[in-house]
Amino acid sequence: MFTDSVELTVSSGKGGAGCVAFRREKFVLNGGPNGGDGGKGGDIWFKCDNNTHTLSHFQRKMHIKADSGRPGEGSNMTGKSGAKKIIIVPPGTQIIDMESGEILLDMVEDGQEAKFLEGGKGGLGNTHFKSPTNQRPTYAQPGQKGETRNIKLELKLIADVGLVGFPNVGKSTLISTVSNARPEIANYEFTTLTPKLGQVNIGDYESFIMADIPGIIGGAHEGKGLGIQFLRHIERTKTLLFMIDLASYRDLKEQIEVLQDEVAQFSEKLGTSKFAIALTRVDIINPEDINELVSGFIEMMGLTPSNKSDFDFDQNLPYYIQEDVDETLGYDSSKPYFILPISSATHKNIEGLKYALFNLVQSDRKK
Repeated sequence: MFTDSVELTVSSGKGGAGCVAFRREKFVLNGGPNGGDGGKGGDIWFKCDNNTHTLSHFQRKMHIKADSGRPGEGSNMTGKSGAKKIIIVPPGTQIIDMESGEILLDMVEDGQEAKFLEGGKGGLGNTHFKSPTNQRPTYAQPGQKGETRNIKLELKLIADVGLVGFPNVGKSTLISTVSNARPEIANYEFTTLTPKLGQVNIGDYESFIMADIPGIIGGAHEGKGLGIQFLRHIERTKTLLFMIDLASYRDLKEQIEVLQDEVAQFSEKLGTSKFAIALTRVDIINPEDINELVSGFIEMMGLTPSNKSDFDFDQNLPYYIQEDVDETLGYDSSKPYFILPISSATHKNIEGLKYALFNLVQSDRKK
């Protein structure tokens, strides 16, 4: 089961109490105090691990506690410290304070570790309280209490390219075609109920990560449909691929305007992300209508169809692509990097799409 948000209570360990003890040895008269200190309580740590991809291993509203320190003992022996508790989370997890909403930790890199709560200090044994005027102290410190916090864990998947589109526009088909992801595919809306990640390989040594989220509808940022629950999963992506269905009953202009508006309303950062547009399902459009549909869409975006590309786009179909991804060489991030008609079923322009997206991803990685 995919879980991307859980509420937890976490507590560090309490320090062990100091010991009240006195030397009791043969031939030692009136032995002095020798009570040891209590052990330190265990800390709470978070660790980021690539081998986990969901928060489903946390139970609802569970309470995670570190071990308490052991009490001190006689002969000035310090009690054993409590073991630290390491909480394993997947990359992209944010630890948020339930009361203030403040982001306390952001775990993004595999192997990243961060101390979250400090364990309580152990109490001092009575040996610390001896003095010329008090040679027989009969008290010791109790251990300090640990810290407790109510937190929320939120998972925001980390991907290079996020797919954005209405339900049933071919997002799942595309990600299954170009990557190792195997989402459920069916001819009805909201087939995808949870986000999916896929690795898109470019040659033997290069790749990028693509994220497919449930379809977005108008009003998603206000809670309509499923998209609002998962829009945060593309919040970390720097590149968006808007997928527009040529065969949909929805008008093409309506599709792109609603999608861009929903993304911008959800996150100002997402609204200014680099983006490209894929016009899907050209395989089921009448060949006589394709050119008119695609050219009309490109012109509706205020652009002019291109006549050459470096990515072997099908020259029999209209398309648009900017000449470069470098802003110093004329790239305009307010416009789509490309507008490309594709068909995942017949692999029309799929290879070109992969390499063009990788080119856009690479431009961000070089910064």
